Order: sequence, then structure tokens, then C-alpha cells
Amino acid sequence: MTLAKTESGPDGADDDGGTTGRDGAPTGPDDGYTPSARRIERERHRRARARRATAIAALSTLVTGVVLYLLVVHAPGWPRTKETFFSARYAREAFPKVLEGLWLNVRLLFVCGAAVLVLGMLIAVARTLRGPVFFPLRALAAAYTDFFRGLPLIINLMIVVLGVPALRLQGVTVDPVLLGGTALTLTYSAYVAEVFRAGIESVHPSQRAAARSLGLTNRQALRHVVLPQAVRRQVPPLLNDLVSLQKDTGLVSIGGAIDAVRAANIIVGRSLNYTPYIVAGLVFVALTIPMTRFTDWVTARMDRRRAQGGAL
Repeated sequence: MTLAKTESGPDGADDDGGTTGRDGAPTGPDDGYTPSARRIERERHRRARARRATAIAALSTLVTGVVLYLLVVHAPGWPRTKETFFSARYAREAFPKVLEGLWLNVRLLFVCGAAVLVLGMLIAVARTLRGPVFFPLRALAAAYTDFFRGLPLIINLMIVVLGVPALRLQGVTVDPVLLGGTALTLTYSAYVAEVFRAGIESVHPSQRAAARSLGLTNRQALRHVVLPQAVRRQVPPLLNDLVSLQKDTGLVSIGGAIDAVRAANIIVGRSLNYTPYIVAGLVFVALTIPMTRFTDWVTARMDRRRAQGGAL
């Protein structure tokens, strides 16, 4: 095993009486290694500095929270605001109905997410095809991404959810859930297609040339060499798009679908109390935070591996 020497002298031993391995752990001819006083003092200083930083962060957070709380509760309109937006009675009434509607949002997330990934990949591949014969396909893919990235999602939803039933086409569904999911897929596939295209173009041309020199066709090189590297590099932005999709599934309520937002809206319309909106918002936040933290973890992990020169 190759050893990485830390603060080593000419004889390979560090300045405090031991050698360190690649992972930074002390090693030696036997298992009876005893850290020196200098090393112990250094570790003690690091732990003290970490504890001090944690205490300062906790204190500053507490002070900020107390200041914000005092500003809010001492505002002139706080009693009325508390009754209208933070009523425990309406929160208890809305919570089970909002959770029941949330199941529709979760299903839309999984179904639309899968459709968006597939359609986005196809559009990205179409935009990166080479040769003049594929120009019409490239132009159509570029027009698709430009149009749906520029069209606001809410307008797209209104056009699809309200416009398609007005056409009275035979065999075409008028279910607001299916139509809303279609609108979400159309919009987000344009964004995801650009993410995939950026990943494909980030792969060095030598990778494709090496695959061709090994006897792979262009299609095989794209499938087995280019796309795996492109997808691996674009995992963090893809996860960010899925987080945004999860939140925007609540917009299907404009067509009458009973999701979490619509369930809250029904109670608000009956009671004229806006607490159900707060409940629905908190439920979406609770669903989004784990996905966001997972995205951050994946991004940090890939950054570390890239910095160490490892495989992406």
C-alpha cells in the first residue's frame, strides 16, 4: 500500500513520531501507535474551534428568530392575521383533506417525472444529431424547446386544460388530471431537454471518436459512451427540475382537479379563513425539503469526486 506522508521528514516519519496512511489515519510497524502530545493538542484545538463555531451559529440563529418573532407578534394587525391565517381549528379541519389531495400531487410527480425524462432525452438527442439530413428534426426540436420554455406554465395549463375540451374531439380525454399532467410534461420536457443537451455537448469529442475507433456505430457510441457520461454529469440539475415539478403539480387545480391546493381552496371558500392555504404550503415544503437536501448531497458528492480526479 502506498503511503501519503504528512509533515514527513527525510526518513518517511512525520514530525510527531508516526506515519500516516492515504486516509490520514496513523500507521506504523505495529498497532501500538500512540499519538504525540503535539498531535493531541492539535486535535483538541480543532474540536474546540468546531464547538465555538457551532455555539456562535446557534446563538445568532436564536437571536434572529427572537427578533423576527417580536416584530411579528407586536405588529398592529397581528391578532387579525393570526385568526385569519393561523387558526388551529381550521388547520385541524384542513390537514386530512389536504393530505388526501396530496396523493394526487405525488402521483403526478412520478408519472410526469418519468414522462419528462423520456421526452426530454429524445428531444435532446434530436437536437444533437449530426448531418444535413437531420436538419428538419433539429429545427423542430429547437422550436419545441424555445416555445415551451418561453410560454408561462400557467398559460400552458389553461390552454391545454380549458382549450382541449372545448374542441370536442372524439376519443380525446377531458379529465383535468390527465390534461394538467400533459401540460406539465410539455413544459418541463423542454427544460430537461436543454439539461440533457448540455450534458451531451459537455462530453469531449474524443470519447465519441474512441468509440468509433473500437468499431461502434454512431448510435452505439451515443448509447453506450456519450449518454451515460452526460446523464451522470447532469444529475444535480435534473433533480432540481424534479423539485420544481413537484411544486408545480399544485397548478393542476385550475382545471378542477382535487389536489392539495384545491382541497385547501374548497375549505377557504366555505369558511373565508386562509389557514388551509398555510397548511397546504407547509405540506408541500415538508415534501420538497428532503428532495432538496438530497440534491445538495448529490451535488456536493460529485464536486468532491471531481476535485479528487475520480470518475464522475
